[in-house]
Order: sequence, then C-alpha cells, then structure tokens
Amino acid sequence: MEVKIYIATKAHLKYAQSICDLIESAAKARGTGIAKREPQYIEKKINEGKAVIALAGETLAGFCYIESWGHDKFVANSGLIVNPDFRQLGLAGKIKKKIFRLSRKKFPDAKIFGITTSLAVMKINSKLGYKPVTFSELTDDPTFWAGCQSCPNFDILTRNNKKMCLCTGMLYDPEAKARKKSVPVENPVVINVEPHTNLTQTHEQ
Repeated sequence: MEVKIYIATKAHLKYAQSICDLIESAAKARGTGIAKREPQYIEKKINEGKAVIALAGETLAGFCYIESWGHDKFVANSGLIVNPDFRQLGLAGKIKKKIFRLSRKKFPDAKIFGITTSLAVMKINSKLGYKPVTFSELTDDPTFWAGCQSCPNFDILTRNNKKMCLCTGMLYDPEAKARKKSVPVENPVVINVEPHTNLTQTHEQ
C-alpha cells in the first residue's frame, strides 16, 4: 500500500488520539523517553501547521511535529513516530526530512535540535546536517526540559542538572552552515618545472 506524507491540516485532526496512543505505546516498548502528549496538544500543532502526518489510505503510518523555544531561536522536531506495521521501510527518514524542511521554512534562522536515544534517529539527523552537541548548546527554556518529566530517565537528567542524560543532543545550526559555505577556496599553488630537470640533483656541476 502506498504511503503519503502530508503537512497536517484540520482534515487530520481525527487522528490526534491515535497519534497519542502510538507515541505512548512506543515509549513503553522502548523503555526510554518519548514525552507523553494529550490529543489537545497534537490538535494545536496541526492547527498551527506545525506537523506532518504519514497515511496509507486512511491508516495512520507516522507523525512528527514542530516545537519552538527561546523566542523561536530554537526549534525541535518532536514526537517522531512510525506505526509498527510500516517500520523497516525508511519511512522515519522521509518523515524527518519533511518536518525538517517545514521547520527551515517556518523558522529559517532557528537552530534545530533534538535529544534521542535512538541510533536510527541519530543517523537520520546526521544526514540532514545535525551535529552531536552537549546539552549546554541546546535551549535553556525550562518548558522544554519539563517535557522530559514523563520519561522514566528524568531522574538521571535531574541528578545531572540537565547537563547530561541517556539521550544524545544533536543540533543543526544554519549560521554554522552559512559560515562553512562562505569560506573561500584557495587556488592551488602552481610551480613551473623545466622539462628534463633532474629534481634529485642537488650539487652544482
């Protein structure tokens, strides 16, 4: 069955509870943190045009949404989830790419970041240009970190004063990308050598 990925609209509000159920079941199966969300929160993101949804016909296949922090200086692509029936198809990477592009369009100057324990997500992020960073380079907005309270590892985060946990922090910095592109490429040094010159000869004739 064909799976299509859309920027979520009001037509997709009916999936809010199913999305929450999918997020909760994935968190339990993984045993690590995916912040628990209520249907009203998912509906809010959809109404704001800050979510993407993957559908196979009328069946929910995946979902992801955008959160912004620190007066829109930081953006996170959160709640990435794939229905177990549609895993191992590369769908997570396609959803992540779609939400990444939407984030860049809505918040072109923001740093895009995430924290994850998933190696698969880390690989996807790396392909999009994210770099591993310490938590100190992420937002210090307390609202973001409060979202970790539903994670079973929250006590680890608290004990370390929000400086480290089991998650890996990853960051896409558009300014760093721009600086890298603006670095001038030096022209190669050209040395003209006369033909038949014995380059190994060092003593005078």
